[in-house]
Parts: sequence; structure tokens; C-alpha cells
Amino acid sequence: MSEFFLELFSEEIPARMQADAAAHTRDFITDALKKAELKFDETVSFVSSRRFGLCVKGLPAAQADLVEEKKGPAVSAPEQALTGFLKSVGLKKDELEVRDTPKGAFYFAKLSRKGRPTVEVLRETVAALLASFPWAKSMRWGEHREHWVRPLHAIVCLFDGAVVPVEFAGVKSGDVTYGHRFLAPGAIRVKDFADYQRKIRDAFVMIDPDERKKIISDNAHALAKEAGYKLLEDGGLLNEVAGLAEYPVPLTGKIDDEFMSVPQEVLITSMRANQKYFCMTDENGKMAPRFIVVANMKAADGGKEIVAGNERVLRARLSDARFFWDEDRKTTLASKVEKLKSRVFHAKLGSVADKVERMRALLPEILKYIPGADAADADRAALLCKADLSTGMVGEFPELQGVMGRYYARFDGENEAVAEAIAEHYSPLGPNDVCPSAPVSVAVALADKIDTLVGFWLIDRKPTGSKDPFALRRAALGVVRLILENKINMPLFQILNAARAVYGDSAQVAIAEAMTESEKKNENTEPTVLVNWSVRQMVSLLNFIADRLKVLMKDRGVRHDYISAVYGLAQEDNLDQIDLCRVIARVRALTRLLSTDDGENLLTAFRRAANIVRIEESKDKCSHTDTPDKNLFAVEQEQALFDALDQVMLNSSKKIASDDFEGAMEDLAKLRVPVDAFFDKVQVNCDDAQRRANRLRLLSMIVRAMGGVADFSVIEG
Repeated sequence: MSEFFLELFSEEIPARMQADAAAHTRDFITDALKKAELKFDETVSFVSSRRFGLCVKGLPAAQADLVEEKKGPAVSAPEQALTGFLKSVGLKKDELEVRDTPKGAFYFAKLSRKGRPTVEVLRETVAALLASFPWAKSMRWGEHREHWVRPLHAIVCLFDGAVVPVEFAGVKSGDVTYGHRFLAPGAIRVKDFADYQRKIRDAFVMIDPDERKKIISDNAHALAKEAGYKLLEDGGLLNEVAGLAEYPVPLTGKIDDEFMSVPQEVLITSMRANQKYFCMTDENGKMAPRFIVVANMKAADGGKEIVAGNERVLRARLSDARFFWDEDRKTTLASKVEKLKSRVFHAKLGSVADKVERMRALLPEILKYIPGADAADADRAALLCKADLSTGMVGEFPELQGVMGRYYARFDGENEAVAEAIAEHYSPLGPNDVCPSAPVSVAVALADKIDTLVGFWLIDRKPTGSKDPFALRRAALGVVRLILENKINMPLFQILNAARAVYGDSAQVAIAEAMTESEKKNENTEPTVLVNWSVRQMVSLLNFIADRLKVLMKDRGVRHDYISAVYGLAQEDNLDQIDLCRVIARVRALTRLLSTDDGENLLTAFRRAANIVRIEESKDKCSHTDTPDKNLFAVEQEQALFDALDQVMLNSSKKIASDDFEGAMEDLAKLRVPVDAFFDKVQVNCDDAQRRANRLRLLSMIVRAMGGVADFSVIEG
């Protein structure tokens, strides 16, 4: 068994592209080997800032020889058929075999294919890989027509120690690579992967990303501890920095005291985004006047010059940040609201100022359902929540929007609830982000997200496939989390329609355009038609939010079909009364029921009853939904089932109306005994037509009784 080794050596590869490049290379080559029926033992992939590749171990020298048999025409078939078959298999008539089959005598051909050398398959595969590599961004250089992420310098391509001949962009494959750019730039000849690993490490290159991350993390923590601080954990930055250095060496630098009065979020963002520095904090979580820079080499002076250079650069960066901080505070946050009129939210949805006014108009409806939220504070927070978009600081660091608004609001003497709401109204930003809990923050966050969702739905800019340019899935998830985690009993569809109404005449043209795009057959833009169309869009939005609910709850162990069983029923009962908290409470009660033997048996009985009714109604060409006639009951099990169903239908509707979902499910569980007895003792399709129809009505009653609690028809399994 032999080994295949590939390394692609180039100028620096952007850190964000490295992992995908290594994964694509591994998948492309292993898929090709499997397709060629070349078995192997294992693969080892690697990547750093200037190189990536893989080693495939345990490959055979060649494909196995293949003997294939093909059936030809019948012996009695016309000569033309035989001629065509011979041409297709490349044989002569006397090379064929005649066999008797149940359908008569037929010609058979045995074809032998000698397995190709593995090196040929590898040469073709690597050439195809290089020609089709899916870089997110690539470039050309020199006179070459080929594209690569950065200029390619060397290709090491070896099979069983011998070079596999490949050429790309003027670079021919060989057995030569190069070490660290500064510490070992000379050529290195390798004979296999083990030899490569030894020599490249001696040349100050670590090819394992996990090893680089561990070295950075361990040394950074040690340096922070030595300085009397804690390292501020940042997994994203760690991944990025590990992709920038082939020989990482963490070093400690100092932040000038004059910058420590600037908000620490600004310092952290500036250092992280611009310089890729790690930060330190004291035991109270306050920013420390220290940073960690990861050098890509071991300096003779211990890194003093590297640190000094980085301190100079940081000083210039933080001077800019301090300038924005000082300038922004010369005028109040409220004075910056006017500038939002010139900032476009969306071409069809107006300016950011327009959005702010829509949020303020929607807030009174939302506040009805959020106890403890002060209306004046909520309105003030909504007015100011986007104002920091007009500041120099947020212009420089957009990721600080909201955060800076809180600082400027506090500086201006705004109510603390207002300041917090300004910072928190963008949250939550995902399934694991901290969700606001302060009443004013929750109200403003809901107003912001609901306005965004409704607006883009009205102009028909829904997410499609994986594309979601306006982050509407995130907004919908935020609405779900805000409602559930704060236990807000809110009629969601009513709120969506209230948000739709806020747009009023201002969005009529945009809505009409969206309508004609999605419904070409109807170009009528009369107000009634527009309203009807937009209401249908709100129903679509409600279902979109339900999808986000399912995704969120799936991660929390709740089955999506159980949510469908309750959510869909709620829509049927009363669209205007859909309440996500009630939906989830009902789902949890349903989950507990179906986890019991009674629940499982009832589900089986429901499906049996529903199937029988469906089949028989199709045969009879009529429904069997009338109330069963007690006078037609022939056995006690019929009467017992009817009485149980009648009681359950009466009780469960009352209990659901009073939010006693557990009680409603307990009532359902009581049906198990009479339902089991009915199916055990009663023949539904009996000879007596009247009794048969009456028993079908009983089965329909089972379906209705259980369907009043949940739509059991959508439950899987």
C-alpha cells in the first residue's frame, strides 16, 4: 500500500478561507478516489497561512481488474441487432457466448477491464481540483490565465515517493516546498508526508491549526496571568489569528493610560477588528491597560521591537477612537435624530427616521401586553434608539451601534431604562445571545423587529433558500425568543396587522409593486385589493415565525411536528388569538401525553379511526360527521365510547379556553379504555347499513374530540 501527499504553497491565504480550502481539497480528492474504486485507510489534512493539502494513506498501486458481463440480443434477433451489440462491446461474434434462458437463447459478452494505475487517477484528480477550485475571491498574476486565491509558488505532489506530474499557472509539481517566510525561507526537498512533517517543523512551520490555537491560547493565558490579569476569551479571534501565523509567538504590549477613559467596548472593538489583539481584564471584568499581539516569528530581542511597533500603531488607532468619543459628546443624542431623515433604511420603506416613527406608532399596541413597561420611557427609547447611527464612532465601528447609544444617552442624563433599551433593542442576535428582560427594552426590541419583518413582507422581500440579505430569519427568531423568554401573552397576528396598519398610505406604491411582482395576474391597485393582499402576506409572515419557533424549540428538545399539531390548530380556531406562550404550553402538555402508554395508544387509535373514516367516506361519497344515534347502539361499548367522547369534548374545550392544557390532555387520556374496548368488541363495517353508518359517526367523533386538542394527523412516527 502506498501514500499520496499533496501540498499547495502560495502567498498568504485569508484566514476565513483556510478551513474551507482544506475541507474542499480533502472532499474532492477522497470523492474522486471512491468513484474510481480506490480504497484507502485514512486521510490527514492540514492548513496554514501559506499552504494547505492532505495525505492519503493505504492506497493500492492500481485499480483492481474488472470483469463485466453484458447481455446481448436473442439468437433469433435480426442481424442488425447483433451487429449493433458487437459494435458497442468491441468484440467479434465468435467471442460471444450463447446461453439458454427462460426467454430463449441469448448472446452474452464478457468484458475485461484492466485497472488503471493509481498515479493516473491522481494526476487527473489534482488537475481537476486546481482548475475548478471554488475560491470565494481569487486573482490572476503575471501572464497566467489561471485563477488562485493568491499567487501559487509550489506544488508538492507525491505518490509512493515519486512526483505525480501536474502543472497549474506555470507551476510544475515536484518534491520541493518552503519553510517560514523569515526564519527558514530556503527550499526543502521532501520524500513523503512523514519526512515533510519533520522538515517543515524544523523550518518553523506548524501545519496543524489546532496546535497553533493551543499554543496561542496557552501562552496568552500565561502572559495575562503573569501581568496580574485575565485573558478576555475570544474564540473567533483565536481562530483568525491562528490562521495568520505559521509560527505563533504571543507577546504583551501596553495601552497608554490616556486612552483608558474611552469606553472599553470601543477599545476592544478597535484592537480586535483592526489589529487582531487580545485584551485583558481585571478580576472585576474591567478592561486592563494591556494587550496581547501574536507575532509570526521568534525575534532575537524577545519581541521588544515587535511590541514597540504595535504599540505605536495602536496609539494612532486609539487616538482616532478618542477623537470620535469626544466629538460625539459635544452634541446630545437627541440632536442627532434629525440626521436619520437622510439615512435610507430601504428604498421602498423609507428612511431610518421613518422606521423610528413606525416603531413609536406600534409601541402602544405592544405595551398592552408588557406589564411594567413605562410608555414614556419606551417612546423616548424608540425615538433615540437609532440616533447613534449618526455618530462618528458608529460610522467608524458599525458593530458598536446600540452600545454607543447607551453611553451617549447616559452622558446626556437620559433615564437608565431608556439607555438600556437603546443598547438592547437589537438583541437577541441569535439562539444563544442574551435576550433582553427589562420591560422597556423588550417592548422596543419587539417594535424594531416586527416593523422590519412586516415591512419586508409587504414589499415581498422574503428570504429565499439560503439567501437572507436583510437578516429576517434572525429578526423572527428574536421575536420568538423575546416573547417566550419573557412569558408575554400576546396575540401575535393582531400585532402584525397593527404594524401593517402603521404603514398606511406611505407604502401603498411599494406594496402595489410587490403585489404585481408576485401576482402578475392581478394588477388592480385599488385600496381594498392592496389590503387583502397585505393581510395574506401577514399570514405568510405568521407561518415564517412559526418556522423559526420550530427551529428554536428543536434545539431545546421539542419536536417540530408537535408544534405543527398545536400551531396549525390555533390558526384554524382563531387566527387573531395565536399566542406563542400558549402554543408552547400546549405543546409541552401534548409531549407529556404522548410520552405515556395511554398517549401512544390514543395516537394509534386516532390514526386507525381517521383512516377508516377517510376510506369509507370515499366509498360512500358522503361524510359521517353527524351526531351518532343512540338508538342504533347494539353493544355497550358503543354507548360507553359515546358518553366518554361527549364528556371529553365538553370538558377539554373549557379547559383549553382557561389555559388548563394539562387537564385537557388528562381528559384525552381517559379515552384510551373505551376506545380500546370499542375496537376490540365492535365491527364497524357490519352488514347492517344503518349501524355501519352510525359506527362511522362514532369514529368521526373520536377524530373530532382529539382534533379539538391538537391536530394529531400531522404527528410523525
